[in-house]
Amino acid sequence: MDFNKLGSLIIDNVGGEENVNSLVHCATRLRFKLKDESKANKTNLENLDGVVSVIQSGGQYQVVIGNTVSDVYKAINKQTQLNHFDNVSSSADKKNEKFIDKAIDLVSSIFTPILPALIGGGMIKGLLMIATQLGLSADSGGYMILNATADSVFYFMPILLAYTSAKKFDANRFLAAVVGGALLYPTLVQAFNDGASLDFFGVPVILARYTSSVLPIIFAVYFLSKIEYLCNRFIHPVVKNVLTPMICLGITIPATYLIIGPVTSFLSNSVGNGYEFLYSLSPIVCGVILGAAWQLLVVFGLHWGIVPISYNNLALYGRNTINGMTGPSNFAQAGSAFGVFLKAKDVKVKQLALSSTITALFSITEPAIYGINLKFKKPFYVALAAAGVAGGIAGAGNSAALAAGPVGLLSIPVFLGEGFVPFLIALAVAFFGAAVGTFLFGYDPKVLEKNTDNQTELDNLVLTSPLAGQIVALSEVPDTVFSTGMLGKGVAIIPSEGKLTAPADGEITVAFPTGHAIGMMTTSGVEILMHIGLDTVELEGQFFTVHKQVGDQVKRGDTLVEFDLAAIKEAGYETITPVIVTNTAQFAEVTTSDNGQAEEDTQILNVVLQA
Repeated sequence: MDFNKLGSLIIDNVGGEENVNSLVHCATRLRFKLKDESKANKTNLENLDGVVSVIQSGGQYQVVIGNTVSDVYKAINKQTQLNHFDNVSSSADKKNEKFIDKAIDLVSSIFTPILPALIGGGMIKGLLMIATQLGLSADSGGYMILNATADSVFYFMPILLAYTSAKKFDANRFLAAVVGGALLYPTLVQAFNDGASLDFFGVPVILARYTSSVLPIIFAVYFLSKIEYLCNRFIHPVVKNVLTPMICLGITIPATYLIIGPVTSFLSNSVGNGYEFLYSLSPIVCGVILGAAWQLLVVFGLHWGIVPISYNNLALYGRNTINGMTGPSNFAQAGSAFGVFLKAKDVKVKQLALSSTITALFSITEPAIYGINLKFKKPFYVALAAAGVAGGIAGAGNSAALAAGPVGLLSIPVFLGEGFVPFLIALAVAFFGAAVGTFLFGYDPKVLEKNTDNQTELDNLVLTSPLAGQIVALSEVPDTVFSTGMLGKGVAIIPSEGKLTAPADGEITVAFPTGHAIGMMTTSGVEILMHIGLDTVELEGQFFTVHKQVGDQVKRGDTLVEFDLAAIKEAGYETITPVIVTNTAQFAEVTTSDNGQAEEDTQILNVVLQA
């Protein structure tokens, strides 16, 4: 795959570099913060080879890539300046954001960048657990070095979070790292361990344990950012570079030890104790609810609200029951995809289902969720049910992770200890329960696949022109996304009248409120995209009247959109209209008509449904 080309197309279709406030990536997704999401072309993005899906959630525009997301991210950074500076949202953008969106963005921005370190440390910790069971001595040099490798990620968590928090709060990264380091200073850590009494020039210091902590450093860096802002605003430039760092550290670190640290440590303990209280009331009910809901939360990006509690549990108790209850949900998604693999008749569906099963078993669930389970709906519901049952089993067994990171086959050793056997049972129930449930109830190839019995008589589908005008080759469209056939085969029409009609019977699947583009799925499974003019989204609906909405059933010839052709031309926009079969690859052949005049009943495309 050409990652440079894919990266370029993604940036073009999110509205260009100038429309991007920030970009980070997690294990499978590019997470954009866009200035104006209406400028992004979700349909084009989802049809790019290499893009699994597009999700708008939590104030983020998430482009799901899969395992190669880091390659695409690097390619984008080579082509843009997005990694050279931090774009800051305008005050208007921030004011319009919902509180939940701000909260999710805050948590994901701080925790997402450290996931590779957490995953690496967690995996090494799990392998060490296996090694000690097989006879490796904890006193050996090999164990001690690898254990330091794994534990350092968690022990020095405040320094890692200091850096990412500083980036989010626009504070100096290195000053923030010093604040994190001060919380872990050996002398003060030992003073806490020894129960010593300290004061800061007569003011008593309430010592707390800050190793592996989460909340204290985040609040401390936020405070640092405010002190730094005031220093940069009021200190003369001649001495700013000398005085600002001294003042920032001289105020922030004592304030953290005196106020911020004790208060946030109390808050951390309260959150942890509150969760433990709810968990103790009924681990089974807690497991069922969290297990069933987890992948739904992931789909909408809302799981970030629970992630800090997971890390807090590890810091307080050394184990995290949340991962124990939610981890089997990954295996449930894998199981549902495997059930589709077993039941499907279509070769392409089987191939995608099998590959999605494998990646989900290694904790990358997006291909299974978006490529298979959500696409066919029932497999996703079956997976949620199986995950709920499995979560209840894990909850009943008090299963818990001893390190952070996503749950997959390779991270199973992280759950060694109390509740390990129930956790293994929960994984088996999740995978095989979802697979069997999907096979029996969640997937019917006769209904869902193109080569069903009631369609075998359909050899092809003829599409008629949705516009009156001049038919031209798609290659003549002055836009490479269309002209190169990147989105699929088709034709283009230079309209002579301002009315777009349905080229076949089917259902509206895409209907932009701006009226510039509309998509539909025909009754025989052909996906059609009709894009009226080029860059006409910039008109923001002016000169367009939309007659159909997503979900509407239409017949061939029904009016979909009316538009003022003369006004659009006068506004300086090209009116050439591509008509594209976006799922071209699913059919034996897509042929186009010759150039010429078209009326609304003129045949322009012929889709061969059966080979």
